[in-house]
Amino acid sequence: MTIAMALLLGTGGALIGLLLALLGAGGSILMLPLLVSGAALPTREAVPLSLLVVMLLALINLGPCLRRRQIAPRAALILGLPALAGSWIGGSWGKAGLVPEALQRGVVAAAALLASWLLSRPMEPAASSRGQPADGRNRTGQPMLLALQGLLVGLLTGVAGVGGGFAIVPALVLLAGLPMALASGTSLLLIIVNALVALAAIGHWPASSLPLLLPLLLGGVLGAAAGQRLAPRLNDRQLRRGFSALLISSALLSGVEAWHRHDRASAQAAASGADSTSSGASRRPLSPAGTCSS
Repeated sequence: MTIAMALLLGTGGALIGLLLALLGAGGSILMLPLLVSGAALPTREAVPLSLLVVMLLALINLGPCLRRRQIAPRAALILGLPALAGSWIGGSWGKAGLVPEALQRGVVAAAALLASWLLSRPMEPAASSRGQPADGRNRTGQPMLLALQGLLVGLLTGVAGVGGGFAIVPALVLLAGLPMALASGTSLLLIIVNALVALAAIGHWPASSLPLLLPLLLGGVLGAAAGQRLAPRLNDRQLRRGFSALLISSALLSGVEAWHRHDRASAQAAASGADSTSSGASRRPLSPAGTCSS
């Protein structure tokens, strides 16, 4: 690993640790493009490494949230249980090779754009600000929508290696009526559990890429420490807008990468077909008209 690569990964890890501390989201939606486009890892190897790094960074950031009791157990259960099922299903699909690499990258790009739109929308006041208990109690019909959102987040985690915090946080605020502080802490808990289940379903560890963990985690710890200090001082709307801009950049990068990989795969398939055709022609016996007579 070169010094430039270590600096790139350390900077990316710091940014992701910062975002997890501030928003409880944004880790793996930026981590996967960093590993695939920056570190030139194949998607099959980048997905479990992304899940592992984001899970560890979320675990680091979860401690202060637990001390401040910024966890909503009921909302975590309503959204988290379907997410676990989705993570296992999605991870099993990835393990079986049912999802092409170009499609994985396309899913990440689409998810980043969706997250950007969700986070840029004005969020409704939390339940606690209207004199209601902020324990995850939803409006009529909202628990079913929250559970469906959890299933979709879990599928995304297993298939594309993203923790889903970018979708969990808006869901907890808009559907469960939680304030951002509670939503962020609850999101970190769900990211950890979803990533763990997805890793178990995928069934392989990125052993050859584990040296990349060191700069990612070192940067992530520094970013998390900075985020914990900055969180009480920053405006919530400004944070969401800045993160939305980062997600759009990530979506563009993922989309371009998916397009290039699709083109390369098509070219390789065409070349392989041409090679098999030419080899078949060379093994074909000569016709009587082409033989020499004595």
